[in-house]
Amino acid sequence: MIAHKIPVSVLVVIHTADGQVLLMERADAPGFWQSVTGSQDAGETLVQTAIREVAEETGFDAARHPLTDWQSETRYEIYERWRHRYAPGVTHNTEHVFGLQLPAPLAPTLAPREHTAWQWLPWAQAADACFSPSNAAAIRTLPTRL
Repeated sequence: MIAHKIPVSVLVVIHTADGQVLLMERADAPGFWQSVTGSQDAGETLVQTAIREVAEETGFDAARHPLTDWQSETRYEIYERWRHRYAPGVTHNTEHVFGLQLPAPLAPTLAPREHTAWQWLPWAQAADACFSPSNAAAIRTLPTRL
């Protein structure tokens, strides 16, 4: 039996106090830059999902740094290319936004099946580089959160 993704996810904007943002390039979509994202597993809280996804995608321990629920969510249509990961008929996902503040632009340990490259950019450049409109919108709110 194939386990389908739950259509509830987190987006974690990893940043520094001076507004630098970490972006990673998707392994399955070269040229698509994004923050940490991932679907909730059954039985997890959103905070647990955020901590797990940050660890899986970057190697960072989100429990050791300020992780903030930005109290923002976006419901969006799942890109056709990724719908096969969800149960038949599921077309939309609800994404919950978190911020993770690191003390400096640290080098992540990427999960090679998920990401191939990373970069730290000033928030405005990072927002412009994101392929996802919801990711870009979340990053554009960063200055009000610093």
